[in-house]
Amino acid sequence: MIPLFDRLATALKLSPQTAETWRERLRPRAPDGLSARLLLLTFAFTLAVEALIMGPNLAAFHERWLRDRLQAAELASVGVEALPYSAVEDDTAAELMRIGGVQAVALTEQGVRRLLLQAPNLPRAPELIDLRQQNSWARLTDPWRTLFGHPDRSLRVQAKPRYRSGDFIEIVTPAQPLKLELKAFLLNSLLVSLLVSLTAGALLYGGLALLVLRPLQRVTRSMERFAADPESAAEPPSDRHDEIGRVERELARMQEEVRQSLRSRARLVALGEAVAKINHDLRNMLTSAQMASERLATSADPQVAKALPRLERALSRAASLSRNVLEYGRSEEPAPQKTRVVLTKALTLAAEDAGLEPDGVRLIKQVPARFAVEADPDQLYRILVNLMRNARQAIEADPGRSPERRGKGAVTVSAFGQDGVCVIRIADDGPGIPPRLAERLFEPFVSSKSSDGSGLGLTISRELAALHGGDLRLVPGDGGGAVFELRLPA
Repeated sequence: MIPLFDRLATALKLSPQTAETWRERLRPRAPDGLSARLLLLTFAFTLAVEALIMGPNLAAFHERWLRDRLQAAELASVGVEALPYSAVEDDTAAELMRIGGVQAVALTEQGVRRLLLQAPNLPRAPELIDLRQQNSWARLTDPWRTLFGHPDRSLRVQAKPRYRSGDFIEIVTPAQPLKLELKAFLLNSLLVSLLVSLTAGALLYGGLALLVLRPLQRVTRSMERFAADPESAAEPPSDRHDEIGRVERELARMQEEVRQSLRSRARLVALGEAVAKINHDLRNMLTSAQMASERLATSADPQVAKALPRLERALSRAASLSRNVLEYGRSEEPAPQKTRVVLTKALTLAAEDAGLEPDGVRLIKQVPARFAVEADPDQLYRILVNLMRNARQAIEADPGRSPERRGKGAVTVSAFGQDGVCVIRIADDGPGIPPRLAERLFEPFVSSKSSDGSGLGLTISRELAALHGGDLRLVPGDGGGAVFELRLPA
């Protein structure tokens, strides 16, 4: 087909792109639609059932044909016995056997076998078929042996007499007439089976198309229309109470939920853009306020000097909240650029920016000197700063400390390897995490600090740990403080 098409495309002077397009359209393809596959399957299954029925039908026809020959031979034998001394001339015997379709007839009665019609000389020994004790397997295979047997094959058939007394009647009959009739029966049966298969397949396909395919096509169209335009009006689900009806109703419910989620997401995106703009202006205003507070620090007014620390703390908290909100509002954190980071150096830098110092909340490092992790230096720094700052603020705000220990404490950092994972444990001797907040501690805007915290530091830290393929979790500690465990792949 392709060479012929190439010659035709050359004669029509088609461009290579047009010729390739038409070649692709004309290339035969297997049916890929559910309707076509279902039609082929129903036809194939119905034809397979008809094929299974064909074997027993062929066996029944084979046995019925043999019993008809036995019955004709038995009636002929009655006429033979009516003659004096059972004498039958050769011509008469040949005519009787021709009428009965047999080559010989014998009757066994009380163990004595009598030959009623003499058989001619046969080129092959006949094969025995005993209809009195034939098993199911023999009944199914005998027709096929007859169909594919030798043309000179003869059958020696035994059965119980029907019209006379005796142990059994026996005939010898040629297999060729039976073979011809079996072929005709098989051909007719195949044609009928094909017609039945086509009819049954068409009826079954029509029923399935009406009950299954049309509703599925409706569901598919609804999904495609929703994917193209989620805000488009959805078709109301049918009032069916079967599985298809439940699928339609569940699809309509899920589409409505997704539609509501998309609307909420659009509102959140708009809100996020507004918050980002407000945050930007707020940071500018806070910068101006901080500059003004620095100028106020030179004032000799005792009231100003008394209120100035509170103002500075408020401005610092507002700036920190604004910075955390902006960091959390990013669409996604950049992928970590991993490198080998010596942990002791990273802890020293993070401790300085977290406000840890020897005279206040100090850092205790229980880390091997050359212990290193594979991490992004900037993101690891942000995680450590968040955890250390939280620990320092919790210790400084601990109301249970004595006046001489107020604002003093320790943050202990240890590290070790375990099952291919680097574990960094940050523990403090502060008041710990209240049990009611422990389960929700990593959710956005959830904080254990009454007023100073934004509730975003731990959320951002866990996201950064997840980007490294690790995790950040709160684990039980031996003392009363909080213990966080940062796990990074080794």
